[in-house]
Amino acid sequence: MTRLINKAVVTGGSSGVGLAAPQEFMKSLINILIRSGILKEDLDYHLIRASMVIIFLFFGYQKWFEYEAQVLIPYISNGPLIFWMYPVFGIRGASWFLGCSEWLFGTLLFLGFWNKKLGILEASGSSVTFTMTVTIIPFMPNGWAASAGGFPAMAGNVPFLMKDVVLFAASVYLLKQDVMRVALSAGQKREAAAWVSSRY
Repeated sequence: MTRLINKAVVTGGSSGVGLAAPQEFMKSLINILIRSGILKEDLDYHLIRASMVIIFLFFGYQKWFEYEAQVLIPYISNGPLIFWMYPVFGIRGASWFLGCSEWLFGTLLFLGFWNKKLGILEASGSSVTFTMTVTIIPFMPNGWAASAGGFPAMAGNVPFLMKDVVLFAASVYLLKQDVMRVALSAGQKREAAAWVSSRY
């Protein structure tokens, strides 16, 4: 009987007492993560910025080739905010325009490591960019699997576009961080100037 009681305590049994093992595991995991440096100041900010630079670099590179210009046709044609690119630039020109834009944003993002004002420009631009691509989702033909009851069962090109929801959120995060840092820096400069003027 004593063995059965002990087993119930260790494994949780029917009373749910055995929460000690998961709690100890979580404590150990948290301690390991803390020692790994994951709480280092601005780690998340720098990781998101670096990942966005890589994304813009690779996606911008694709746009210079014919295969990507053809792949983009259903996206641009059905985009309520970007359909105008084909009448203005043509199929290849629209692809090149997007490639130039993505490389420009990637460059500004990279420079934003040192110059937060340039970071604000890029984050604003990428927020607008991903707003334009996310708005394609409701207008994409055959975007929801009828065999699975339609929305929210994604099909066709919609799953590819869903990543832009996350990229939009990342852009807004970077925009907020850069605006906050520029404002804080300006405030500190004003305080320093006021202190100096009060001394003399």
